[in-house]
Amino acid sequence: MIGVVATLKVQPEKASEFEKVFLDLAAKVKANEPGCLMYQLTKSRTEAGIYKVLEVYASEEALKAHGGTDYFKAAGAAMGPTMAGRPEIEYLDGVE
Repeated sequence: MIGVVATLKVQPEKASEFEKVFLDLAAKVKANEPGCLMYQLTKSRTEAGIYKVLEVYASEEALKAHGGTDYFKAAGAAMGPTMAGRPEIEYLDGVE
């Protein structure tokens, strides 16, 4: 099992636009990726424009498949203008 925490810095005035694009992406992930066990957008209570995506994948293959989908690539391009910096991605190993 592989966990991912993606920290996304969004321009606060573009937060609603970002959320719309991301929630559309999340619906597609949940509908099409059985190897993605969790894909949840969260936002900071203390820092405007800071979002964290909590992700859990069944395998390395499931993680790679996620990044290779057309809808993931399209969402990344659509989110680009709303961002305030590069995403920070942390990869974690599940403890079972």
